[in-house]
Amino acid sequence: MGASAKAKPVEVEVAGHTVRLSSPDRVIFPRRGFTKKDMFDYYLAVGDGIMRALGNRPTALQRFPEGIEGEMFYQKRVPARGVPPWIQTAKIQFPSGRSADELCPADLAHVAWAAQMGTVVFHPWPVRGADVDRPDELRIDLDPQPGTDFGDAVEAAGEVRGLLDELGAIGYPKTSGGRGVHIYLRIEPRWTFTEVRRAVIAFAREIERRRPELVTTSWWKEQRGEKVFIDYNQMARDRTIACAYSLRANPRATASTPVTWDELPDVEPDDFDLRTVPERLAKIGDPHAGIDDTPWDITPLLEWADRDDHGGSGDLPYPPDHPKMPGEPKRVQPSKDRDRKES
Repeated sequence: MGASAKAKPVEVEVAGHTVRLSSPDRVIFPRRGFTKKDMFDYYLAVGDGIMRALGNRPTALQRFPEGIEGEMFYQKRVPARGVPPWIQTAKIQFPSGRSADELCPADLAHVAWAAQMGTVVFHPWPVRGADVDRPDELRIDLDPQPGTDFGDAVEAAGEVRGLLDELGAIGYPKTSGGRGVHIYLRIEPRWTFTEVRRAVIAFAREIERRRPELVTTSWWKEQRGEKVFIDYNQMARDRTIACAYSLRANPRATASTPVTWDELPDVEPDDFDLRTVPERLAKIGDPHAGIDDTPWDITPLLEWADRDDHGGSGDLPYPPDHPKMPGEPKRVQPSKDRDRKES
């Protein structure tokens, strides 16, 4: 093969479907030299784990057709033409009121097809296609702010675990693929996005009361300080997190990786990447294997939210792309709020 020759497309059978992989030698992660085929093979190798995270969930695709140093875009709508006939979608509604038919992976072939399209990161909604308005997954996102690091997020995760134990709930931690930690719980799909977000705010406030020097629920960056931000707005409609086993678009090709609670204090985000995660999954299995077994009733958190409301701690700001919500405080950066009373 000449120096300028390109590798020919290959066809791969995945979950009973034929997926055509074009440009398999295209470099996606230049620093590591990982190609499109390397990425494609990675997603097949972690199939059981990623389908546990993605299965039947409306999913936005973070695509890098020319590699992570090239153009990036989020694809929230599956094109009406040019896709395999077996591709399944779910209709979701954005905060604006507009809707879209989003990829809803029914099997691993959907993931393979997305990888063929240059998808590096998978961003599923916390709902299933059968009921896109009632989350069945509660997500706690621990986001270290400047001056803090992964170790601080791990310490905050320990506080989360302790509170979940008190509530009789089981949380499943994973690395974000960066400096953060994510903790997921399956919940009964009985509540709206607004209600589940309210429950997360109540949970986050309780952690903040217990460890005010470590964590914050302040939406405005100027108020967070050197703490770990519990990003309650990850439970707002159309806010998504890279799922378990999704690669991340960084030079090291890290992956958001499930870990056990016992492992969490001793791991580093760079431990888990395109090369190491398939070996890990094959060796120890998926630490999130039991996540679907015990859906939880969030009623205690909603009772806490009522308590906080009566105590004067109401709603917190929504993301800027959301319409103004009932009971929401002003969306004005405190330092620019001319009507704000100084304490």
